[in-house]
Amino acid sequence: MSPRADAVRNRAKILEVAARVFAERGAAASTEQVAAEAGVAIGTVFRHFPTKADLLAAIMKDTLAALATRAAAPQATLAGVFTDLVASAADRRSVIDLLPGLEVAEALAQFRAVVADLLTRAQAAGEVRASIGVDEVMALLVALCQGALRGGWSPTLQRDTLAIVLDGLSYPGRSMAEAEG
Repeated sequence: MSPRADAVRNRAKILEVAARVFAERGAAASTEQVAAEAGVAIGTVFRHFPTKADLLAAIMKDTLAALATRAAAPQATLAGVFTDLVASAADRRSVIDLLPGLEVAEALAQFRAVVADLLTRAQAAGEVRASIGVDEVMALLVALCQGALRGGWSPTLQRDTLAIVLDGLSYPGRSMAEAEG
């Protein structure tokens, strides 16, 4: 039996509003605020997401799925993924702060697999040193996002920091940052 259409709409609306509310107000935002702004009763929120952690995990899963979809596009590049994630880190501040405690292992594994594929493609194209592994790339992505999030980086600092990291991944004499333009 499939869910009722209104239940599906309510769930989507709750997730959309919750992502915005938690991005604006951080993890301290309440589910009551989400319900009010989504135009639903608090019981509706709890029917879909029994705890705040469940709601945050759903937001993170949606975020990771969207990132993986964009990163899996034929025109996607490893440098583009770095740039996209750092630029949008502040939009995900509530879930990034709570990520270690959220049940998102499967979504994270799917995103990691897409990043691994981008890394393999970049290495095959001679853009990234062969000695770089996906664990290092994931660690750099997390560190850059945390830095941008906590440091309130200006666009100039974001650009310059990304250029340094991308140059560090590249073979000497080549620059992924310059190739991305």
